[in-house]
Amino acid sequence: MNTQEMSRLQQDLSLYFVAGTMNCHSPEEFYRILKQAVQGGITAFQFREKGVNSLSGQKQLEMAKRAKEVCHKHDVLFIVNDDLDLMKAVGADGLHVGQTDGNLRDIRRETEGKLLGVSAHTLAEAKDAIVHGADYIGVGPIYQTRTKSDAKKPVGVDLILELRSNHINVPLVGIGGITLQNAGEVIKAGADGVAIISAISGAVDPSSASSNLLQIIYTAKRES
Repeated sequence: MNTQEMSRLQQDLSLYFVAGTMNCHSPEEFYRILKQAVQGGITAFQFREKGVNSLSGQKQLEMAKRAKEVCHKHDVLFIVNDDLDLMKAVGADGLHVGQTDGNLRDIRRETEGKLLGVSAHTLAEAKDAIVHGADYIGVGPIYQTRTKSDAKKPVGVDLILELRSNHINVPLVGIGGITLQNAGEVIKAGADGVAIISAISGAVDPSSASSNLLQIIYTAKRES
């Protein structure tokens, strides 16, 4: 990835909404929230359809296609979580995987020409992800989160600072418990973006929540 492509990716990951239908009470509610989030200014979206009450099979594929369509209509990156077949079927922009989602060497080969994001909870995991071709790192959980029942202990912004001090220069996205109140702190620590779930999916007005978050992120970037 050249300097121009890296700079573009850093901007595209600024406000990274992560959600599936199970985060939004129903498939139609999910689609409504996503449309509002896109209108509010999210720059990337990860379709994470896994867990209790999630869609599968044809219904999952159809919803992923609808989600990609609304994202691409507004130049929003569309990433699929941990499902190579779905990524290929819908023509997503990339794939995001965790530490236990498969062999990174094989995954990188299967995602050639696509973005690959990898979750990391330590410096060693981040280094390993980069060696295997990760385009960006999802760092966290930064703060306590209730969205994922199997979430690890919060690492705080110290891990972001540690990664940057050890010359981890790929785009970093903080995730876990990030809200309007602490998003700026994550950016100032060195993250290029923040990944948001409940602060958007659970907002009364997802469009306004997204717009306000984006303003906070851009302000923090200018001040960093």
